[in-house]
Parts: sequence; structure tokens; C-alpha cells
Amino acid sequence: MSTDTLLRSARTEIQGFKGQFTSPEDASYEEARAVYNAMIDRRPALIARAADPLDVAAVVSFAGAHDLLLAVRGGAHNGAGLGTVDDGIVLDLGGLKSIEVDPGNRTVRVGGGCTWGEVDAATGEHGLACPSGIISTTGVGGLTLGGGLGHLTRKYGLTIDNLLEADVVLASGESVRASASENPDLFWAIRGGGGNFGVVTSFLFRLHEVGTIVGGPTFWPIEDSAEVLRAYREFLPAAPRELNGFFAFTSVPPAPPFPEELHLRKVCGVVWCYNGPTEDAAEAMAPLLEATPEPVLHGVGEMPLPALQGAFDPVYPAGDQWYWRADFVREIPDAAVDLHAKFGAEMPTWQSTMHLYPLDGAVHDVGASDTAWAYRDVNWGSVFAGVDKDPANAEKIKRWTVDYFEALHPYSAGGAYVNMMMDEGQERVRASYGPNYDRLSQVKATYDPRNLFRINQNILPAGT
Repeated sequence: MSTDTLLRSARTEIQGFKGQFTSPEDASYEEARAVYNAMIDRRPALIARAADPLDVAAVVSFAGAHDLLLAVRGGAHNGAGLGTVDDGIVLDLGGLKSIEVDPGNRTVRVGGGCTWGEVDAATGEHGLACPSGIISTTGVGGLTLGGGLGHLTRKYGLTIDNLLEADVVLASGESVRASASENPDLFWAIRGGGGNFGVVTSFLFRLHEVGTIVGGPTFWPIEDSAEVLRAYREFLPAAPRELNGFFAFTSVPPAPPFPEELHLRKVCGVVWCYNGPTEDAAEAMAPLLEATPEPVLHGVGEMPLPALQGAFDPVYPAGDQWYWRADFVREIPDAAVDLHAKFGAEMPTWQSTMHLYPLDGAVHDVGASDTAWAYRDVNWGSVFAGVDKDPANAEKIKRWTVDYFEALHPYSAGGAYVNMMMDEGQERVRASYGPNYDRLSQVKATYDPRNLFRINQNILPAGT
């Protein structure tokens, strides 16, 4: 179907559409098609920005009826660009922005087009929070459906562990609710199974009391990274759940509040979030600081959680070049430490980074088959990310990322956090769902037998 025909058909067949259509002929098209990762350059035939769930259902039905490629976009952060598509339809959820906080029941109902920064602002007014990621511009939908890990993970689990229900538009265009009591198989699958089963138009999350936290980075010279990582791998799993700290290779951002003499210096570090009595934070962090060389910066302090959640936003704005790889990790043996130290020292650009996110604590309280997220026994999720503003450096950052990943992959648990993967093929998707893949495939066959929702880390319907 040509673009002109597609647009005419959409306007004719999608009756009562309250949102906005954008096609290549429109002046706003270039802005509308852009996604967070500037390495992704796709040209959809039509962008349909939905205003409400009825708009979502109408677009899904239209795409299914005409066998069109359909990509669903929330925050547009997906590294592999799976929120957009060439020559098909992008269903943009950015108009679904409702947020309803119920402080008494400690819940929040969130529209499928919200970002976590918007949610944090609303819940933070009540001293409440839901576990999410580390960049506030990330979309709620994509992060949640893939699992959701971040600063509160060790104490309160993954984002999916705090999901109580969701309203989902299915491939048929029907809208249903998924919860422990309604469509429980669908509820099981969307907790980690990505966007394979439908379009979530609203989420209901459990909230937790989170007031002032103690957070920020500790940086050590890059030359000390092996010693620091060896100490960290022993310290973190034994630390109280109130303390979250992910290990990172990074360069000191060239801006306040960082001291000018440290700007652009390559370092290793831990980014802390202590969610407990503030007077106990120093004691919780002390064992690692005592077991490691003198840091070049210990920049922790009291702050509201949203301040920490948004701290990376200016470092990683939309429009940079990104290339990602990821793995789940149970242990970090000495040989892996040495490889980390080698590649950390070789970061090709100042925005390039590696993070080891803790996945122990409350994550281990949930069984491997209780949700679609199967890797409940790992201790970290690693992500290797080559990042730079200049397209001329795209190949350089990709090469470093792939080499780093391939060197460390033999020490991994086999699969990865699907939100941090590129388009790496079906075998990699299967590995990332492990023993849960076959059940996910059966649920997929029930709710999306024709695989309409396939622009994602795709789970194939059983029997195909």
C-alpha cells in the first residue's frame, strides 16, 4: 500500500480518531519520526499519535486488517529502534498522559504514554515511588513490559513486581484488563515479555514510601578499577537491601556539579541510592570505601528520589548515537574483572559506559516462573553502551561495545535484559527468556496468533 493510499484509507476507516496523523508530506514529519537513538533512521509511512485507548484500538484494528507493519512507541528510548519502522505505521502513545495517585492505597494509575519523570513528580508529592529505571525521560510502557530495573530494585524488586494490573488492547482490537484475577495468563506474560501481546494503555502500580534518599556517585581512578570491582562484587550482595549501588565505567561529565579538574577523566564508580534512615547511609557504604583505594570523588548527599532519577538526563539527551549490548551475570570471576578493567580503560568516547545493575535482594524473592522474567537467580544485569553525539563515531562506538560484550559473554548467565538489547536475532530472544519462552509462545498464540506485534524482541506464536 502506498503512503498516499495508506493515509487516505486510515482517515476513511479509522472513524472518530481524535489524535493526529503525520505522514512524510507533513512539515512536522522529521520531528515526529525521530527517536531517542539517533543511530536509528527509519521512515514510517504513517505516524498515528493516539489521544485515548479508543484511538489505540482503532489503529491496531486498521493495521491488522491490512497486514501492515506496526510499531508501538511510548518514550521512544528503545536502543534497537523498535518503536519505529520503515514503511509501516508507528502508533505513538504520547497522548495517553493520565496519572492518578491514590496515596491511601499507595497505588498509581498511569497512562501508556507517560515517562517515568512525570510519574516520579506526581508520586513524589506524596512521598511515594514505584521502582523504575535511571533516566527520567524513559517511557513507562517500554521499561515496564521488559521488566524494569533501577535505583530501588534491591529493596522493592523489578517494576513488573509492582504491577497490579494493566489495560491492554489486543491484536483483535479488543480491550481487556490483565491482572492476577483477570486474564492471568496475559498478566503473567506482560510482566517481562515486552510488547508482544498487545498495547498497554494504562498501568496500575503499587507504590512504596520513599522520602529523602542518600545518593550520588563515588569515583575512583580508572587505574584502580580491577581492585574496586573485586571489592564491589563481594560487598554489594551482602549489603542491606536499602542500599542500591550500580558499578560503572564512565567519564566525569564536563559540567557542574563536578569539579573542573575531573572533567572528562575516565573513572570507575558506584552510583548509590540509599533508601533508609539517612543517618545510616554512611555506615552502609563504609565497607566498600574502606576496602578500596582513595576515591577521587565521593559525591553523595541527601536528595529527593526524582533528583537522582533525573541526574543522567543532561548527560544522555535524545539525539545521541547509541549502540547497546547486555547480559545477565551470576558471578564476576577474576578473569572477568580483568577484562572489564581492560575495556573500561578503552572507552572510545566520554559518553560511552558500562553498568552492572544489582539484581539480587527483592528480585530473588520472586520465583523464576512467577513472571515472564526467568533470570531470578542472577546478581547483576550488565549493559555495554557506546554513545556519542557525532555520527562519524558510530562505527567506533559499535566496535567497542561488541568487542566488550563478546569478551565478557562467556562469563554470563546466557540471556539478557531485553530492554538493553539491539536487534540480535531469535536465538538471543529465546536465551533471554530461558525456560519461560515456550509458555510465552503459547500465550502469544492465544492473543496474537498472526504476530501483528512483531516489531519488538519477538516471541513467535506457538506452531509457527
